[in-house]
Amino acid sequence: MPFDFSKNAVESPEPCKAEVKGNIPGWLQGTLLRTGPGIFSVGETSYNHWFDGMAIMNSFNIKDGEVIHRSKFLKGDTYQANMAAKRIVISEMGTMAYPDPSKNLIFKAITFLNHTVPDFTDNGANNFIKYGNDYYATSETNYIRKIDPVTLETQEKVDYLKYLPANLVSSHPHYDKEGNAYNIGTSIAEKGKTKYMIFKVPAGKTVPVLKNVQVLCTIPCRHLLTPSYYHSFGMTDNYIIFMEQPLKLDIVKMATAYMRGVSWASCVKFCPEENSLIHLIDRRTGKEVETKYQTGTMIVYHHVNAFEDDGHVVFDVIAYNDNSLYDMFYFDKLNDQSGSSNKNYSKPSYKRFALPVHPDKGAAVGEDLVKHKYTTASAVKEKDGKLLCQAEVLCDGIDLPRINYDFNGKRHRFVYGSIVKESALTQQVGKFDTETKEMVYWNEEDCLPSEPVFIPRPNGESEDDGVVLLSVINGKPGQPDFLLFLDGKTFKEVARAYVKAELCKDMHGFFIPQGHCINWLVRAAIEVTTELMLTEQAAAKVF
Repeated sequence: MPFDFSKNAVESPEPCKAEVKGNIPGWLQGTLLRTGPGIFSVGETSYNHWFDGMAIMNSFNIKDGEVIHRSKFLKGDTYQANMAAKRIVISEMGTMAYPDPSKNLIFKAITFLNHTVPDFTDNGANNFIKYGNDYYATSETNYIRKIDPVTLETQEKVDYLKYLPANLVSSHPHYDKEGNAYNIGTSIAEKGKTKYMIFKVPAGKTVPVLKNVQVLCTIPCRHLLTPSYYHSFGMTDNYIIFMEQPLKLDIVKMATAYMRGVSWASCVKFCPEENSLIHLIDRRTGKEVETKYQTGTMIVYHHVNAFEDDGHVVFDVIAYNDNSLYDMFYFDKLNDQSGSSNKNYSKPSYKRFALPVHPDKGAAVGEDLVKHKYTTASAVKEKDGKLLCQAEVLCDGIDLPRINYDFNGKRHRFVYGSIVKESALTQQVGKFDTETKEMVYWNEEDCLPSEPVFIPRPNGESEDDGVVLLSVINGKPGQPDFLLFLDGKTFKEVARAYVKAELCKDMHGFFIPQGHCINWLVRAAIEVTTELMLTEQAAAKVF
């Protein structure tokens, strides 16, 4: 059944109980947040690319075998400006917005200047981030939007640039056991240098949240005016893994894109003649390890996991041969029911790399320095001392990978993801066993499942002891959309919760265990009570 991906979503802001079929495990208590594009046209104007749509957030509160659903648009500056103008006036990566022809020359001149040095959108339609005790909707710009994880209300906007020179920031941070968050950003031409920065946001309540941000290390860009695009990175207990790949943002072209009548996305260039550089950073010292690593041309959006093993850092990624994936989400291709657009689709591969951290300096040129028997990944010494790394391909056609995050930075076995063998559109999800190389699937006719999110059972007996959650768009006439619960071990359905609202295709999800939500509510109540007491005290002094 064809799906209309350009159809505007309708929010359902009031909490509504879902109809549960099956048995939701009693231990599963918390809230699944999901976000993605939801509004694609305003007035007579429309976005060109699905990623550009204004964000809609969904929450599924799971408690005592019941599910309460609600959804709300992220009502940040981008949403407010577009709705007030009744047309799209804030540019996105794939859609350049131009002023109403009726506007005067001064207004048009100001708009031009705003695009020469871009003031990016705060439309956080990609993911959620937890910094300190707060939750933020994020894309990959210098803006994030705080949200209330219970009510989904949009709160204050936070600008990274007020705390560190980060023009672009990943929407896939990592978290350690203490709750500290780690992320990576790009600083463009700051003091004549363009660099990548790994930074840490300490756990705990801090106002403002980025006040105590710490830059752990900086990595100079390969080229000053063409920094690499990235979407995620890897982390172990002792190392950060960052891939500087040959997909680049041309800063000069981006500065002139508005004047030339093209989108910023058209200024992203793929350089197949260049290798991908692998940066391995020691978290303890903030410095790159002495050994230099490189691999062939590839485009990586999602890291799966990384772990340390006997002098090696092993890391897994989902790799594409080119950058055609982004183009697949232009609406003219997304709504192409003939399927001809899929001819240009580059199927991804799940790849495993192994990096010897301190290789034998006496090793011969041409020698493979990877000694582990469980992987065919290699790292061959070249004449200049660098290691040329070749990956082991574990499987093909999987993306949006999720693991049991308790195993992040440890050797994992199981990966849950979206199956994208024939198209970028997901109609199946799978569980992949990295040891046996076996894949088991879930799919249902006329249904589009989201990225799967694994929730571990407290004190679980095995890595895959838990539940996999995914929202599902139900294309069967007259049948509602639903939240699906799969057993983490068998990948069989254990329950589904039919919601009384239309879901739409989304990006990523974030699960908040119940205790975290309760703590958030308690803190919010304390803050409100404190404010009321201070107000009453101030009023008493006046009178």
